[in-house]
Amino acid sequence: MTNRSGSPIWHPFTQHGLMPSMMPIASASGAWLETPDGTKLLDAISSWWVITHGHCHPKIVDAISQQAQTLDQVIFAGFTHEPAETLARSLIDFAPRGLEHVFFSDSGSTSVEVALKMALGYFRNIGEERSRIVAFEHAYHGDTVGSMSVGARGVFSSPYEPLLFDVLRIPFPSAGNEQLTIDAFAAACAAGDVAALIVEPLILGAGGMLIYDASVLRELRRVADAHGVLLIADEVMTGWGRTGRMLACDVAGIAPDIMCLAKGITGGSMPLAVTLCTAPIFDAHRSHDRSRMFFHSSSYTANPIACAAAVANLEIWRDEPVVDRLAALVDAHAARLAAFRDNPHFENVRQLGTIAALDFKVADGGYLASVAPALSRYFLERGVLLRPLGNTIYVMPPYCITGQELDLVYSAIADAPDWLARQTT
Repeated sequence: MTNRSGSPIWHPFTQHGLMPSMMPIASASGAWLETPDGTKLLDAISSWWVITHGHCHPKIVDAISQQAQTLDQVIFAGFTHEPAETLARSLIDFAPRGLEHVFFSDSGSTSVEVALKMALGYFRNIGEERSRIVAFEHAYHGDTVGSMSVGARGVFSSPYEPLLFDVLRIPFPSAGNEQLTIDAFAAACAAGDVAALIVEPLILGAGGMLIYDASVLRELRRVADAHGVLLIADEVMTGWGRTGRMLACDVAGIAPDIMCLAKGITGGSMPLAVTLCTAPIFDAHRSHDRSRMFFHSSSYTANPIACAAAVANLEIWRDEPVVDRLAALVDAHAARLAAFRDNPHFENVRQLGTIAALDFKVADGGYLASVAPALSRYFLERGVLLRPLGNTIYVMPPYCITGQELDLVYSAIADAPDWLARQTT
């Protein structure tokens, strides 16, 4: 049986009972998407946070084309290839000191699964009975079983509760309450069975674009070190410049034991993810005993075409003025957000690097806020792709966006309250 639109596709995070048809997209360039009839849509959320330099960047497109004509795929158990080797070495070069090994996968959720298995495998192989994972409240780390387990329990995961493993939650370090978080983590570590703390460094993405201070991350790193606990940095969303630096860990000046990267790793062109780890974690799995190997794989591990796209992405970071574009976007957000701080329809106006967010004032806030579907439709009518997280509107565009294009985004946000008022009269 097909959807009412005639399509058999089941779309992600979509209630088909309320949205029976989807908008077709035929092409993309820079910050713009285009429908088959020529209608243009400004991509203000980087197509779910993956597009960094802009859609269809010529260097990445060329790398994909060239690699597809040379080596499309090869099993990665027992074999390797140049794009993967080049990418792995390049990733280690820019990663925080101590991350020396790279494990390839294909999505952010999977990179988190890999990180959790690395942590548990490490302690088992060194003979320590540690299996407890600590995570922030409100966190989101993906939609596979392990990544859901370390994410916040609620509407995202409640139907699957029987599958999820127990996780110790510590309070989100909101402004003024940072010490509560640090103390809760220290108390958890004192029990002696904690294997790892997993965090989205500096900002929680799907949890509502909640921002916390870099000093908290540094203190959590200190506590983890004091108790021999591994720190996992989920930089799936925060990596690749979103916080104003290449990595959020760079902003805080810390090095995790395990780091997850995905989304912008190929500039948004191809699915690819990596999990980096320190030498002790790798060495704990290295043995003449086959039972101690790391038991994880996917059929497309380190796909050569995706790796070639990622190598091209890193070359863009090296050869183009990407850092200058980040700085310009940071300033552009700040200038435009200022007008919303005294706007009675919005609250909690905030920014971290190239990410801007503000909350629409409603009685029923949260991810299922009733205003969200209406706002999404309104923004599309204005020619802007914004997908609010409940009543939280966020702007996370590709770095090629111009000031004039950004004005279109903020103008649509500013006019949203009047549009909503007209719908209810």
